[in-house]
Amino acid sequence: MKSIRLTKAFNFEMAHALHGYDGPCRHIHGHSYELFVTIAGTPVDDPDSAKYGMLMDFKDLKQMVRECIINDFDHALVLHRDFAPQNIKEVNELYGKLILVDYQPTSENLLFDFAERIKGRLPENVVLHSLKLRETLTSYAEWFAGDNP
Repeated sequence: MKSIRLTKAFNFEMAHALHGYDGPCRHIHGHSYELFVTIAGTPVDDPDSAKYGMLMDFKDLKQMVRECIINDFDHALVLHRDFAPQNIKEVNELYGKLILVDYQPTSENLLFDFAERIKGRLPENVVLHSLKLRETLTSYAEWFAGDNP
């Protein structure tokens, strides 16, 4: 069977702080992130299907990633739950969209989280191949399914 990969790119704005970090990133700051989602599999081989010849409709991939990642993280402040301020209610009112996670919100750890969010939502003929999260123009992290059995 023929296998193919598709990639869809997404953009979102997010702020975070890295507790205990030995540089300026320990303070709240933001990035204009680019997320590249690559899926792999065999295109639909049923001529009667509306998705005939497609691995996954780009529109469906876009909607799924928006629902499970972008809508949550876009314009959010992401902090490690254990290091969030005591007055979290006030912080949430000030920043509007606060996400507390159980990990240091680095690009690397965000990708592990994003991979889990995506994997369970893909059609059965499709697997998550890789993710790439660009934090700045010159810096990005990558996650590959083959590295994470």
